[in-house]
Amino acid sequence: MRFKLSIPAWLPIFAVMASFMAAGPVATAQAQEEPTGLEDALPTEQLSQIRIVGFGDSLMAGYLLPSNAAFPQQLEKALNDKGVEVSIENAGVSGDTTTGGLSRIDWSVPDGTDLVILELGANDALRGIEPDITEKNLDEMLARLKQRGISVILAGMMAPPNMGKDYAARFNPIYPKLAQKYGVPLYPFFLDGVATKKDLLLEDGMHPNEKGVETMVSNFMPTIEKSLTNMQNKGTSGG
Repeated sequence: MRFKLSIPAWLPIFAVMASFMAAGPVATAQAQEEPTGLEDALPTEQLSQIRIVGFGDSLMAGYLLPSNAAFPQQLEKALNDKGVEVSIENAGVSGDTTTGGLSRIDWSVPDGTDLVILELGANDALRGIEPDITEKNLDEMLARLKQRGISVILAGMMAPPNMGKDYAARFNPIYPKLAQKYGVPLYPFFLDGVATKKDLLLEDGMHPNEKGVETMVSNFMPTIEKSLTNMQNKGTSGG
């Protein structure tokens, strides 16, 4: 069952968060990289074996969008259109926190999964959950996926400024810290390029609309293309 927070409770917090994002650009180094030409680098028959799970909250689930307009489905189509035949399962749950994610990650990510896009923590920040708890939960999820031999792309989030500088100073470094600890690619801010754009958001002012998800996918493509190439290179080299 999907748990949804009431819109009025979220809206002022997200509006403050959006104004914070408007104050300065978010560094997304990997998103600025040149496309890898993955469809040329790897045989289609090898890429078709790549199974991906998008594991997250409403931003991954596609809140109020048709199922084919959610991030995992749009990403799968974008890759397929480039000749990269992958399958991406949507394991997003609206309202989920890192605690909720930890409780379901073992059964939500099936055996045989090659790559997980891990996107959780936004609801932790919006609810003011202690950053130590968020970090511990994400750490455990990354550890479990590593133990299963599943590659990960970690999608980051930023604390809303109304939580205060101290909270942000404890929350924001969680993602780069864990990405470095586990040696996984970091996509610094999942809503980059969308959070401050009214025309890319639903009427609630919080969640991306179909065009917003399309923008998110476009920004995310270089990161996942590089990850898939690296995964395949490791596989062919026996690493």
